[in-house]
Amino acid sequence: MVPLPMNSNSFIYFGTPYVASDTLSVLIERGFVPLAVVTSPDARQGRGLSYAPSSTKVVAEENKIPVLTPERLDSEVLEQIRSYGASYAIVVAYGKILPRAIIESFPLGVLNIHYSLLPKYRGASPVESALLNNETVTGVSIQKMVYELDAGDLIAMKEVAIEPTETTRELRPRLVQIGAELLADTLPAFLEGTLPATPQDAGEATTCGRIEKSEGELSLQDDPQKNWNKYRAYAESPGTYFFMEKNGKKLRVKIKTATFTNGMFTPERIVPEGKKETGYKEFSEGA
Repeated sequence: MVPLPMNSNSFIYFGTPYVASDTLSVLIERGFVPLAVVTSPDARQGRGLSYAPSSTKVVAEENKIPVLTPERLDSEVLEQIRSYGASYAIVVAYGKILPRAIIESFPLGVLNIHYSLLPKYRGASPVESALLNNETVTGVSIQKMVYELDAGDLIAMKEVAIEPTETTRELRPRLVQIGAELLADTLPAFLEGTLPATPQDAGEATTCGRIEKSEGELSLQDDPQKNWNKYRAYAESPGTYFFMEKNGKKLRVKIKTATFTNGMFTPERIVPEGKKETGYKEFSEGA
């Protein structure tokens, strides 16, 4: 293994969901251990709605890394972060916008993994947007963060082919692993100051926002390709659903799995409102 730069572990890690915790695990395995982790506060989860830590907090505590869980990134939190004397930061799916003061507090800057080929699909839903638009290629970008949405200079990028049947359930974890490995491969040169940074072409930028639950609604009478794209894009969250008449009632039906064959979109496993998971064909044809 190539020796790491002396200041390789002088960083703060910002992240919250599994996207961030999986990346943190890879970094730790590769010898990059943050001075501290900043993550979202414990939140209500599961059917019992009991408070539970973020998956990133769990990984940090398992590795005896100090954890900060601020509600807001105010001046007090900024001083806490500065007290660690970190030279840089890494941000992966943290869930909050970093104030300019925090971004500018790190001498070497802040690195961020984004799951698209920037400047395409800047914003909160790049994986979903690629599938929604029936892309065959996407990728991961490592940018040096600035106080503008995903507009930082690029220091590394890798194209990734999208498999024809992949949904967000398969594609996102794959991109997370690729992105984590790319970041770990890139960090030594970044820390040695030998890595060029390439400005993004703002004229080529596209953006994508947060996804609302209502966006998962589809009609089985719509264009089959459009329905397939939507199903693939929203398979992980928020999911797709449609409405159908059954015994004189209008039911909301959630799609669990579906296929796209010979230009036809077909739900396979469904969860009708108030009922258990079942097959679409048997449910639609049954009494």
